[in-house]
Amino acid sequence: MLEVAAAIISNEQNQLLIARRKKGKSQEGLWEFPGGKIEQGESAQSCLRRELLEEMQIEILPQEWFGVNDHYYGATHIRLVAYKATYVSGEIILVDHDDYRWAHREELKGYSFAPADIKFVEMLEKEMNGMA
Repeated sequence: MLEVAAAIISNEQNQLLIARRKKGKSQEGLWEFPGGKIEQGESAQSCLRRELLEEMQIEILPQEWFGVNDHYYGATHIRLVAYKATYVSGEIILVDHDDYRWAHREELKGYSFAPADIKFVEMLEKEMNGMA
């Protein structure tokens, strides 16, 4: 099993950061909440701070556990752990993605997300509608 962390990053306008996986990557062309693989002995929060600095050149503050999703891509089992986080600083420079957006929750359904991220899109929609 591969453990991966995802950040649900919000800005001052209450928009969420999503990024599109670039050509040549698995799940290319699909949108996701940014993050990455959790290394041995690393917490999900530390992973998210490291990955966002490496992949987008931004600092974030992971704050609140949001959820977990076990997903199978064929024989590959990933456990995706999501944390709500706040954007702190830095100008976004993409490394593993070819595009990004700051989107309002109600806009998320208009994007094609990687299958493991869809559960979090649905949870955010329920939360927005007061059904969390």
